[in-house]
Amino acid sequence: MLFHSTFSVMADRLTQLQNAIDQLAVQFYSALHYLDTHHDFVPLDGEAKVSDPQVTVDSEEVFEATKIELARDIITKTKQIDLLISSLPGSSVSEAAQIDRVQALENELQQAEAERQEWLARRDELLGQCDQVILQLASRKKDISAGL
Repeated sequence: MLFHSTFSVMADRLTQLQNAIDQLAVQFYSALHYLDTHHDFVPLDGEAKVSDPQVTVDSEEVFEATKIELARDIITKTKQIDLLISSLPGSSVSEAAQIDRVQALENELQQAEAERQEWLARRDELLGQCDQVILQLASRKKDISAGL
């Protein structure tokens, strides 16, 4: 049971980590898309200012505030990812300790399987005894019915 709960917790954390990484990728894309579609065209030295009808230029204040918010969101998501990584089992454990833990879990699994096999054998034995009792009762009922 310990193996299952450890595996379940790790799988949940890995799923959370994958979701957070996916969300971070979307945030990066969204930030780049915003920057690409809402910036003002600043001319280089000696060049004329250009424009693009597909770009909605935000005011400088709105553009800067949005950049700060996008950066803050990315930093927050990155910190969340770091926290999830640090909470994974074994992230702060040496390789030798991880190998020992896996070996212990394998031993525990083998013991659980041996116990399961014992219980299956006991079940089969009890089912056989039940079958014998039922057959004996049926035979006695037949003898009693025949004697009437």
